[in-house]
Amino acid sequence: MDMAKFKSMFLSEAGEHLKNMSAQLVTIEGASDDRDRINSLFRGAHSIKGMAASMGYEKMAELAHHLEDSLDHFRQGKPISPTDVDRLLDGVDLLEGLLEDISQDLPEREIADFTTRPVDQKQSVEDQPPAAAANPVTHYLQLILHDNVVSPAARLLLFSKSLERLGTIDRLVPSLEQIMNGQEHRSLQLSLQSDLTAAEIEQAFQDYPEISQLSISSEPPAEERRKDDRRSGDRRQGDRRAQSLTAGTVRVDTNLLDQFINLTGELVTNRHILQTALAEQRWNELNDGLGQLGKLVKNLHGQVVKVRMMPVSSITERLYRVVRDLSRKAGKEVALKVEGAEIELDRAILEEVADPLMHMVRNAVDHGIEQQGTVQVRIRRQRSHVHILIKDDGRGIDPRKLRERALEKGLISPKQAETMSDMNALQLICLPGFSTTTEVTETSGRGVGMDVVKAAVEKLDGILQIDSALGEGSRITMKLPLSVAIIRILLIRCNDRLMALPLSRIQQTHQIEREEIQSRGRQLLIQLKEEKIPLISLRKSLHMPVPPATNRVSLVVMELFGRKVGVVVDQIVGHQEVFVKKMPAPFDRLPGTNGGAVLGDGQVVFILDVQGFLGGRR
Repeated sequence: MDMAKFKSMFLSEAGEHLKNMSAQLVTIEGASDDRDRINSLFRGAHSIKGMAASMGYEKMAELAHHLEDSLDHFRQGKPISPTDVDRLLDGVDLLEGLLEDISQDLPEREIADFTTRPVDQKQSVEDQPPAAAANPVTHYLQLILHDNVVSPAARLLLFSKSLERLGTIDRLVPSLEQIMNGQEHRSLQLSLQSDLTAAEIEQAFQDYPEISQLSISSEPPAEERRKDDRRSGDRRQGDRRAQSLTAGTVRVDTNLLDQFINLTGELVTNRHILQTALAEQRWNELNDGLGQLGKLVKNLHGQVVKVRMMPVSSITERLYRVVRDLSRKAGKEVALKVEGAEIELDRAILEEVADPLMHMVRNAVDHGIEQQGTVQVRIRRQRSHVHILIKDDGRGIDPRKLRERALEKGLISPKQAETMSDMNALQLICLPGFSTTTEVTETSGRGVGMDVVKAAVEKLDGILQIDSALGEGSRITMKLPLSVAIIRILLIRCNDRLMALPLSRIQQTHQIEREEIQSRGRQLLIQLKEEKIPLISLRKSLHMPVPPATNRVSLVVMELFGRKVGVVVDQIVGHQEVFVKKMPAPFDRLPGTNGGAVLGDGQVVFILDVQGFLGGRR
């Protein structure tokens, strides 16, 4: 049987089970009497075992069964020690390695070193060999799935494979061919010859939430068909070297799909209205139709964004394991607290910030906390942005040491070090290769650095803020947009060229008199309320000719390098919402751009990353 089409679903679901198991194992260490969590861990191992066995991944099924046996002991009241948690986590890590092998079509790695460690022998009912003296009995089963189950055909296939392990299937409706063809079925009817009792068969399926109803009878149903659907090769193992399927999948609620269909229907209707109004020159109706079209497109965009949204918990759950392992290795007592993980972000953004978030938490454990402390990750939404704060109550960062280190490396001059504020000194840790530590540890100091963290955040049109106080701890905040597909931009003109700035970065716009501009050495400043804000000429930054002086100056106040900066432009045109497109080669190599957009009149504009092309100018 060709199992390739179900491989993607297996990888996705097994990965989710493993992620949940890892997170639960870390939190159960201090609450070993949490029966609900222990039962959930057992069900996770049981589900992985069943799915892996159904797909023919024998080592993964064997290892999951091994973990299931261990967890069953804890379900029966055996206390869980930190050593037990370590062993179970090692098992989950090995399962993740096997899953990676499967995803890359590699042979499953060896598991004997793990499974041969002593563990009390206890088999689940599903895996007990039939007694030699027992006589097979024919059971007639009907299995019905819940209405909201995703990919019912794949579920039925997996359940039929699990049933094969309990005995011999004599009759199956729908047939395996019908299931494999993707026909819509939500139930199975079959006759099963097995040495197990009806109660034992029912117990084998008690941990599958997808099953709405399971009935087992010793009498055949009245409407039993005579069609012969015997095995005849239907249960052959699939080709385990099948072509790898796309892993970038998302699950979509059926209600959301219904909304897509309804919106599509309304768009079709609206198109006919517009065509008729245009043909008959009914301008008022045409105008109304365009207004309705705008509402429909906005609604459709909102629904599409929902599909891409995922809770931040999808990347924070693994942090518990990281903090636990690192603190144990370093001999520290570090607790992790996460707040607001239910807030949702665009999946593309989460994928980009997952590694930077991990790096900052690792740094907090290794460098921030001394022997005992807490690392906090707080997520909160502010209008069209999400703020992710990483805070520790450790020693803090010493700005003086940062200046000294930057001087040693030749990154700043003695005069810059003397005049640099503490806030600006904290930004030095984001320079490539900058570090105040003299040795590399296993915990941090390798891989992604704060310069990469900063680049990842700014690539998403986000902002990275660093605050620290000696003896009190450090706070690092990532300010991220909810989505990267459609954004609001401010259109500006510079040297007769139309350009765009992300509106999320802009705090104010002003028309000022030239005489209001002040100077301090070579730096131009403007007084806005009680603040003196440094000015930067966009023309000069882009190496464009300087225009003749005018009495009035257009000014865009942005947050750059952690402070307010006034960017002088020729003209402020207006703002609008655009769909951001990645620039094709060779334009994708242009520094200081975050993509492009096509305006309503067909013009193409670059979306500028001012901080990017200013580089080291601070």
